[in-house]
Amino acid sequence: MKIEIDVEEFAQQVKNGQSVTAKGGVLNDLVKQLTEMTLQAELESHLAQDLTKNRKNGSTSKTMKTEHGTFELETPRDRNGSFEPQVVKKSQTHMSDEIEKKMLSLFSLGSSYSQITDHIEEIYGVHFSKPAITAVTDKLIPMLQEWKQRPLETIYPFIYLDAIHYKVRDEGHYVSKAFYTVLGVTLEGKKEILGLYLNESEGAKFWLQVLTDLQNRGVEDILIASVDGLKGFPEAINSVFPDTEVQLCIVHQIRNSLKYVASKNQKQFASELKAVYQANTKEEAEDALDRLEEKWGKKYPIVFESWRGKWDNLSHYFKYSKEIRRIIYTTNIIESVHRQFRTLTKTKGAFPTDNSLLKLLFAGIKNAEKKWTMPIRNWSLTISQLNIHFKERLKDALNLL
Repeated sequence: MKIEIDVEEFAQQVKNGQSVTAKGGVLNDLVKQLTEMTLQAELESHLAQDLTKNRKNGSTSKTMKTEHGTFELETPRDRNGSFEPQVVKKSQTHMSDEIEKKMLSLFSLGSSYSQITDHIEEIYGVHFSKPAITAVTDKLIPMLQEWKQRPLETIYPFIYLDAIHYKVRDEGHYVSKAFYTVLGVTLEGKKEILGLYLNESEGAKFWLQVLTDLQNRGVEDILIASVDGLKGFPEAINSVFPDTEVQLCIVHQIRNSLKYVASKNQKQFASELKAVYQANTKEEAEDALDRLEEKWGKKYPIVFESWRGKWDNLSHYFKYSKEIRRIIYTTNIIESVHRQFRTLTKTKGAFPTDNSLLKLLFAGIKNAEKKWTMPIRNWSLTISQLNIHFKERLKDALNLL
């Protein structure tokens, strides 16, 4: 049977990474035949344009993988070695990027390499070794580096900063490293991860480097930053962004307070503490804190020392409406991202390199961003109220929207 084919159209399809055949359609030997015909046409075109005394010089064989299986491809050569095939490049071993896309999709969902291998083999009948899958996922690393250096917006109404810890191999042994996440809310009300950073420990000094990086990438102003109670955190933020209000996470403060309360009193103490952080105004909250200290202060002085010492940064949210309070009184928005990270990494006890961790979390972020298409709840009302509090700082930016 003679096969009729438009070689130029076929070549263009392969160059564009399109699947040559539908799944379950044309068999591998047809794909092989069509590909080799196209390569021969490419070589003949090359020889016709070559002014030197050049000619064909046999072929080399390599195994090609497709979504339909594998086959041995004979790639023609020229005597001078100047022929560079474009349809299937010299280093190429896949006929399209469909398999790679499937691998990266599984990887971004937290599948282990063995699970990816089994899944790909079940669907496509092609076996990939762990090094082969690593080579595919390593393609995320340059994408990650470009993403980490991308320019940012000049102003963010809200940002959230938090860290999560992982075991990573370093100089022959595993150490705990802090993975820093910065999440911003744009003027359109959409969530955006601004950066990923890795360091051996969590501390205000390193957060200073993180904030400086944000500034270097174009951030000029942040209205409100929500953070946990790490010592020196507010000072680190204000040293780079002096006008930013730093709101300490109330949920973190409550958890830390209950650590110092006897278990038999925790339920009652937590209930009475609500009068402080659920107050309508800062003055009401301060009165409630006074009453609470009068009752429990002698038993648990360290708790009240903490609330008093951090009160300026704990109480910013009282000046705002409930819509803004809901957004800033806790870092839960970024903790939900970290819960997704834990889901991704739950099958990994530790990571052999920094990049092995970063590329997985980056893949997870890109996967999560697909769902971050809508503004956060009640954003129109929120930005209108922010404009009342920060009119001079927002007016130019809002005029551009």
